[in-house]
Amino acid sequence: MGLILSTWPRGRVDDDVPPSTTVFPLLAVPTSSRLTLTLSSSAVSVGDRRSQWSSQHCSPHFHLSPCRQKATRSPVELSSDAVRAEIGVKGGLHVWEVSWNPDHRGSHAVIGISRQDSPLHGSGYKVLIGGDSLSWGWELKTNQLWHGGKPLDCYPCEKNMFYSQATQDFGRKSSNSRHRKESETPLVIPERVQLVLDADAGTLGFAVNGSFLGVAFRDLPAGVELFPAVSSVRGGARIELRYLNGTTRNPPALMALCGLSIIQNLGEQRLNQVDKLPLPPLLHRYLLFCF
Repeated sequence: MGLILSTWPRGRVDDDVPPSTTVFPLLAVPTSSRLTLTLSSSAVSVGDRRSQWSSQHCSPHFHLSPCRQKATRSPVELSSDAVRAEIGVKGGLHVWEVSWNPDHRGSHAVIGISRQDSPLHGSGYKVLIGGDSLSWGWELKTNQLWHGGKPLDCYPCEKNMFYSQATQDFGRKSSNSRHRKESETPLVIPERVQLVLDADAGTLGFAVNGSFLGVAFRDLPAGVELFPAVSSVRGGARIELRYLNGTTRNPPALMALCGLSIIQNLGEQRLNQVDKLPLPPLLHRYLLFCF
């Protein structure tokens, strides 16, 4: 699982602003060594219980697969429905991956976190995760952040900064309206999105295509259990949850940081050459199985 650390470039911008499928590396923000290591480490077992949706904390219009990693919404009209993960967290840094086909999202497609008492069902079509004070959500179709029943900023906020910089670098008046339109157009969020919850720092952010897009929410409540959650209004929407990795508030081990430095210097194109490095066999195995 690779991670893009660099932010978007400040130099010359090409004639065409990249489409949303390729713009995410340009929107990536710097991360701490703790987060970088967590995102870059190998994922835990697929059968981990933290990858399961809860059969109790689930709208009656969501049906779970036998392994409870997939939740499918029934084709019910005028209904908004949500489901939470089986296991929540009170501390530590944790990363989950939510897989949701963009063609099966519809409107009001939200991913985020919630407390245990947040509503899981509502009449009509509306945002549930982020629709009250007990949940925080990112609406994927509009890129809007939600909390307390109100829409907040668009996310990632760096998107508008990027298009503003692009317009300035062009310096052509004729292109201003086009780039302004680009900045107002929601990004098409791909199928897989990583949810990054730092319960120690009280922050929630998201990563897309290996690019961490920054903190979306701050000042999350401390010492309370927080659960990954999604809400949907589209019949047939199938949403899969996968717990990837996590760590405590302790600083990363020196060995792990050294391993990360080696992997980053190799680059994705040369990861298959780890065994050719002039290192002891023990370090070869560590790099191959931990990253």
